Amino acid sequence: MDTETADGQATAQYLPLRKVAAVGIGNALEFYDFLTFSFFSIQIGHNFFPASQTSHGLLFTLATFGVGFLTRPLGGFLIGRYGDRAGRKPAMMLSFSLMGFAILGLALTPSYARIGVAAPILLLAFRLLQGLALGGEVGPSTAFLVEAAPPLRRGLYVALQFATQDSAILVAGIVGFVLSSLLPPAALDAWGWRLALLLGTAVVPLGLYMRNSLPETLAHADSAAATPMDRQVSPLLVILALLMLGAGTIANYALIYLTTYAQDSLRLATNVAFAATIVNGAFAVFGDITSGMLSDRVGRKPLMLSAMTLLILLVVPSFIAMEHFRSAVALYAATALLTLLLSGAIGPALVTITETLPKAVRSGALSVIYAVAIAVAGGSTQFMIKWLTDATGNPLAPAWYVTAALVVGGVAMLIVAESAPVRTAPR
Repeated sequence: MDTETADGQATAQYLPLRKVAAVGIGNALEFYDFLTFSFFSIQIGHNFFPASQTSHGLLFTLATFGVGFLTRPLGGFLIGRYGDRAGRKPAMMLSFSLMGFAILGLALTPSYARIGVAAPILLLAFRLLQGLALGGEVGPSTAFLVEAAPPLRRGLYVALQFATQDSAILVAGIVGFVLSSLLPPAALDAWGWRLALLLGTAVVPLGLYMRNSLPETLAHADSAAATPMDRQVSPLLVILALLMLGAGTIANYALIYLTTYAQDSLRLATNVAFAATIVNGAFAVFGDITSGMLSDRVGRKPLMLSAMTLLILLVVPSFIAMEHFRSAVALYAATALLTLLLSGAIGPALVTITETLPKAVRSGALSVIYAVAIAVAGGSTQFMIKWLTDATGNPLAPAWYVTAALVVGGVAMLIVAESAPVRTAPR
């Protein structure tokens, strides 16, 4: 962050990595709450939609999951701009508080059997509020990480953004695995998924306390002295950012969907499916941190282009292996491989976008770009995977869908300019 010397000149002071842990922890809690809905989509469908239409119930639940993405651009615009005016920390506090309220409401909403059509309506309302909160989270928190980082370590600092999101997947997978192993299906349907959500709300006070202790990285002078040129965002950057983040989002939510895919298409046991989420989260956290450090050393583009190329080539063979063997080993191996490659591709892309955006509008611009990409791509991915699988009768349909998206994202990565500082000497 910037402070001022006696002569009025700004001098950069950067926070050590351990000091920005509160950003990561808050981010992890928000994504845990948001994604747990997806992992328990089958159980939630049994609660909020007529039991006589189980297949349709899953589609309705996945559609409700997707609806949560519709308000993410609005949250990105409102809370992201707030982060450019009032500061990164107030914006992060606001988004976190809204998420805590929404997830508590979801966990406590009675089932369809108890209150009828009011149940899915409340489910939808709280899901929309979740989307609003999460839409305003990524921009301010990523801007904070870039501004708090030494220039030659921005890749590692911003890697916390995805690493903490993926740690949320890991924790959610562990919770789901434990609950599905200990509880009979009836109990998991009735209240097990609610317990998983309530675990997230239990740590909201801690997250608020930790975020409140952070310094501010946006000095008032940064906004006041900004000229129209300082606020100008390249239209080409916006388009490339949308394509890169959209492709990464489709692949990411396809991997998250493997928990449901393993149960619904591969007919594997529930606890085996949840273990795939643990594999996903563990390898993603490792891949995020590793790719962040590598991107600081070799640059953003060489890393993300290499990882994206391998990912495009291996998605379809991985799904073929899962479909052919229909075993836990095939499921976990495919999940681990694809997760590592995706981390290497999408992490450096987010750093590139954030570094390139002007500081005066970084929080708001990144929030809107990210939220729009996620809303369009992420909100439809799981529904499309399920619909394509049912419509074609081909379990490989998701693989071709993901591959097509990755090709588009790979072209955008090829065009975007390198943003990493040139390293002229080893550390």
